[in-house]
Amino acid sequence: MSGKEQASISFFNKYLSVWVAICMVAGVLVGKYLPVIPEFFGKFEYANVSIPTAVLIWVMIYPMMMKVDFQSVRDVGNNPKGLYVTWAVNWLIKPFTMYAISAFFFFIVFKNFITPELATEYLAGAILLGAAPCTAMVFVWSQLTKGNPAYTVVQVATNDLIILVAFIPIVKFLLGVSNVTVPWDTLILSVVLFVVIPLVGGVLTRIFVTKKKGVTYFEKDFLSKFDGATTAGLLLMLVLLFSFQGEVILENPLHILMIAVPLILQTFLIFFIAYFASKALKLPHAIAAPAGMIGASNFFELSVAVAIALFGMDSPAALATVVGVLTEVPVMLILVKIANSTRHWFPGKEKSVVNPVKTVK
Repeated sequence: MSGKEQASISFFNKYLSVWVAICMVAGVLVGKYLPVIPEFFGKFEYANVSIPTAVLIWVMIYPMMMKVDFQSVRDVGNNPKGLYVTWAVNWLIKPFTMYAISAFFFFIVFKNFITPELATEYLAGAILLGAAPCTAMVFVWSQLTKGNPAYTVVQVATNDLIILVAFIPIVKFLLGVSNVTVPWDTLILSVVLFVVIPLVGGVLTRIFVTKKKGVTYFEKDFLSKFDGATTAGLLLMLVLLFSFQGEVILENPLHILMIAVPLILQTFLIFFIAYFASKALKLPHAIAAPAGMIGASNFFELSVAVAIALFGMDSPAALATVVGVLTEVPVMLILVKIANSTRHWFPGKEKSVVNPVKTVK
């Protein structure tokens, strides 16, 4: 990867897996030697939702929702092939391949190391990851692969809208197939809390600020004010989560690796499905690369939040979603390198990279 590409990803995002590992160690130590801390925060719950965790997740998700220009959805009819690839892969393929791959490893390959009950909860966490395509980090991956920024915005915006109607029934169905009973009201409450509220807040904030100060100020100055808050929210939430998971991790350290294996294989599979589908449709690389990235990566903030709401902070399902955070950045950087080295597979000279959506051929 070139120095220019490395400069395009923030220091925090570039070493996200390192920070997650540090938070894992810190959280485990807190849970073991200062158990009063997780016990204290565990008291603050409403309808099985951890209030401290909800606050931290809002701090993370709200700035992400502000980055998405939902007015771009008006251009959805222009050059829709790339959108068809994104929608089909994210909602008709990805959740089900995640279920199949994870079930195969947890119940067959690792059956001598994981109890059926534990395998079921790990599978539930994997399902939550598979049903939530990435929102914020896609802009980073798109930038690193010189993707069409305008088209990426449309891809992300439409997927965020689809989450509102597709996430709940897909999760409910796949968890049901996995013999996991989840109340509808808890699942709906989770989506309202961690998607609808920050989504509406982000849209209203974007509209208000851009009307008063302009789009340039909003994107160059206003959004950057929240970078520190997003980072702090993620790190604090991970420390809190691992403080509840400390005993499980200390007793079963290899489980982190066993959870990571199907998640990594799924990431590569989904990327290549979307990437080769785009190639078959003769889409330019500036659309094909982000299409592969948006499916391969996950909206892990939502997955972690819903896992905690459904199963609890100390649940194996929540642990599985956090392993998704741990593996995401290094795997996605490998895919970025693959995408950049195969640019010549796609037609055109990428002149459309800086053009608006309507001009992409």
